[in-house]
Amino acid sequence: MYVLVYIAAAAAANLTVAHFGPASTPIVGFLLIGLDLAVRDRLHLNWRGRALWGRMLVLIVAAGGISYVLNPESASVALASLAAFSAAAIASAVVFQAGRRYPVLLRANAANVAGAAIDSIIFPLIAFGTIFPAIAALQFAAKVGGGALWSWIVFRNVRVS
Repeated sequence: MYVLVYIAAAAAANLTVAHFGPASTPIVGFLLIGLDLAVRDRLHLNWRGRALWGRMLVLIVAAGGISYVLNPESASVALASLAAFSAAAIASAVVFQAGRRYPVLLRANAANVAGAAIDSIIFPLIAFGTIFPAIAALQFAAKVGGGALWSWIVFRNVRVS
């Protein structure tokens, strides 16, 4: 189920940004990218090293591919998403794994901060050719806030040993 949620949220985020442009990214960041950040952490726990990197790459490519197939005009957004999600997933995974002695919600939120920071810089630079500072700051805050909310939902009944 988490795999489908991840792909659907990422594809929906790409298509929404392709349609509405940079101004939509803070809302998309809160609702959809925050969800993807939390689900990525959950998949990290579920897969626990069993081809984690390969599986995450497949998910990221699948979401970009679906975005492109549904709207070929979203190609630049899909490519930006592929690059930004890949870099953000690496940063997030490193922070999430490094914090394994801490409670899962703390790990997830720390990982979300790292992923949101990377994504908020790389995505607009590739998708729009520039970084709009105010929008990037709003994106970052929205992704961290959305990630915190979604992490609470995704991990509320999870016990990690």
